[in-house]
Amino acid sequence: MNKKMRLLAVPALAISAVAMAGSPAMAADATYSSTLGQLSGTTGSGTITVDVKGDKAQVNLQVSGLAQTFMDAPYPHVQHIHGGAKGQCPTVADDANGDGILSTTDGAASYGGIQTTLTTSGATTPAEGLNLELGGQGGSYTIEREITLDAATKASLEAGTAVVVVHGLDPATVTGTAEAFNAPSDLEPSLPLGATSPALCGTLVASQMGAMPNGGADTGVATETGSNTGMIALGGGLVLAAAAGGTYMVRRRVANNA
Repeated sequence: MNKKMRLLAVPALAISAVAMAGSPAMAADATYSSTLGQLSGTTGSGTITVDVKGDKAQVNLQVSGLAQTFMDAPYPHVQHIHGGAKGQCPTVADDANGDGILSTTDGAASYGGIQTTLTTSGATTPAEGLNLELGGQGGSYTIEREITLDAATKASLEAGTAVVVVHGLDPATVTGTAEAFNAPSDLEPSLPLGATSPALCGTLVASQMGAMPNGGADTGVATETGSNTGMIALGGGLVLAAAAGGTYMVRRRVANNA
C-alpha cells in the first residue's frame, strides 16, 4: 500500500527553534554521537553520529526494535535534532499528568524545539517535523545522508545542547494505558498521543573519533520496560493518519498476561 500521507503542520511550540542573540559563530569541525535511550516503555534502540564539516553534516542514524507495522505497511517514525534548552532527555518526573507517556510537550523543557528534522530525503527544516512520508519506516531502519545545518543547530551542537529524539511508541509495550495512548496528540490532535510521543532520546556529544564510542554515550535516560495489557482503543488499532479520506491504523497484538 502506498497511499500518500498529508504533510501535517507542527505547532509553533514544538517546532520553533529557540531564538539566539546575534549570529552564532560556526562551530569547529567535529563528530558528534549518541547512543539513544528508551522512553515510555519502548523496546527499541538506536545510535547516531553527526560528522560536521563546515555547514555540512554526514548523518548516520541506526534504529531497531521500534513498532513495525500499521495496516500491513511500515510504521512511520519521525526524528529530529532538538536544541536551545537544557540538552537533556526527559525522565518520568517530567510526565506532567502522570499518564505514563512522556509527550513531546513534557520533554520540551529538557530538549527544546525542533531545529533539524532528520528526514530520509529532501528538506530537513522544522516544518517537516511530522511529515510521515519522510520519516523512518518500520521497526528497524537507517538514515545515512549529508545535510546542511543551519546556524541554530550548529550552535546547539557546539554548546552541547543538541538532542536527538525519535518518535512513535508501540502500543504493545508502552507504559501508559490504552486510553492514554489513544488520547489526542499534543502535536496534532488527529493523531494518537502515543504515535507522536518520544520513543528514543540521546544528547549529541562531541568526540575526536569518527565512529560511535565504545559502550555508548550517556543519554541521561533510564531504560524502561513495561506492557500495555489493556485492549487498544478504536477497534483494536491505532489511528495514525488520514489520507485521501481513509484511515491508517496500527494493529498490534498484545499478549495476555498469564
